[in-house]
Amino acid sequence: MSPVPLIIPELDVTDLSVSLKFYCEILGFQVLYDRPEERFAMIDLAGARLMLEQADGPGRRFRTAPLEQPFGRGVNFQIEIADVRATYARVVENGAAVLIPLERRWYRVGELERAQDQFVVCDPDGYLLRLISILG
Repeated sequence: MSPVPLIIPELDVTDLSVSLKFYCEILGFQVLYDRPEERFAMIDLAGARLMLEQADGPGRRFRTAPLEQPFGRGVNFQIEIADVRATYARVVENGAAVLIPLERRWYRVGELERAQDQFVVCDPDGYLLRLISILG
């Protein structure tokens, strides 16, 4: 297991089984551990971690407003992966909701320009994931 990241988002999901299928079978995450009795799982993709918990499951839930789809309004999670093109092909093959198709973008980082291939996909609850591969 890689070192624990300094931030790990915890996402409420409608159906943990559906979300795990999307994240693990399509995007390539692995379950690090789970607590089925709480409808909770910690998942990892090369050090990028997310906690998923079923919104109507037992236990404590942190909410400041009613949970309405699409979830995660106003945020997208950038996740760096080794082969964004292969992941994009699996996403398209499985009919996932692509918001921004695969593209090459250049971003200024300090005084330098950096290229990355990227796409944005919606998870089953509407959370936005921007998967990227850095090109240099």
